[in-house]
Amino acid sequence: MSSVQEPGSVGIVETKYFTFAEPPNELQLESGKKLGPITLAYETYGEMNEDKSNCILILHALSGDAHVAGKHHPDDRKPGWWDSMVGPGKAFDTNKYFVICSNVIGGCKGSTGPSSIDPATGKPYGLRFPVVTISDMVNAQKHLIDHLGIKQLLCVVGGSMGGMQALQWAVSYPDMVKLAIPIATTARLSAQAIAFHAVGRHAIMADPNFANGDYYGKAIPSAGLRIARMIGHITYLSDQAMHRKFGRGLQDKTAPSFDFVTDFQVESYLNYQGDEFVKRFDANSYLYITKAMDYFDLSQPSGDLRRELARAKAAFLVISFSSDWLFPSYMSKEIVTALRRNNIDVTYTEIQSDSGHDAFLLETETLTNLIVNFLEYANQRDNDI
Repeated sequence: MSSVQEPGSVGIVETKYFTFAEPPNELQLESGKKLGPITLAYETYGEMNEDKSNCILILHALSGDAHVAGKHHPDDRKPGWWDSMVGPGKAFDTNKYFVICSNVIGGCKGSTGPSSIDPATGKPYGLRFPVVTISDMVNAQKHLIDHLGIKQLLCVVGGSMGGMQALQWAVSYPDMVKLAIPIATTARLSAQAIAFHAVGRHAIMADPNFANGDYYGKAIPSAGLRIARMIGHITYLSDQAMHRKFGRGLQDKTAPSFDFVTDFQVESYLNYQGDEFVKRFDANSYLYITKAMDYFDLSQPSGDLRRELARAKAAFLVISFSSDWLFPSYMSKEIVTALRRNNIDVTYTEIQSDSGHDAFLLETETLTNLIVNFLEYANQRDNDI
């Protein structure tokens, strides 16, 4: 990693790769199948202290990746997906903390997924890639953390699907997680959220170019993936945010077209989001990652969320947003209630925001204040013991 290029920036960063689970030591998946070898793409920021007690693992959402902050090249148009939160003097202050972020298995940004080469065939896996779960993703990350020599993470944190992973980490590896910050997330997807995912997957699989997932090296199912992203993006915004951004504004401010071209500004916005997504994401990965989210249910196997969360030992900061209708605040409150019934240290905040589910990427100032105070409180609490 280079020196800082501008105030608050981690500068130019390089993606690293860790390969494990070489046969015959493949990773056992929740489905009963095995996967290996596995490569995880990851990035690190800041410096690990001598006793490795300052390590924070950031977990990405559905369409995210390991590139959470900084740039790969000075000419990059955009920095990492949570650059506003990671860097010197920011919420996850890289002058204090060693920050890690990896791309999940099933992804398409360097980690093993359906677009990776299947060693058994020498061709991309496609739909021959095994279905993975949030638990599988976390188990793979555990191998990376072990590889880095970290015995306990100071904090695991993530929004949306990243929050699911943070919760899973706290339950699966309770002795390895000191603090957990699940943001805009849930202990289990609602039927409504599963339904949105299902429609997106159907759009992809109905695309004439899908070819049962074997489209690599050919025309990709861009139309289906574009529609899936457009559907998903609607769920990330609130009614208030869409009204504020677009209202009923027309592309041509003079008059409607009276045909089926893109008339409204909101239509143009969704078209743009779909087009940009197709350039950077694999359609098969979209199928696998949304399915992993659908299967996530932290109340299992007992059916009792309180009982399952009883294994956690971390202190929690749970954050929701008032206008998030994809993962409404009642879902976070359910997690908080279960934690409190187990006498687990938990702080809960509902941030008032009209930005919808995407608020976890946008409400930087409020999130920064909450997270900085929580990390300082946790450290002070340990010093007082």
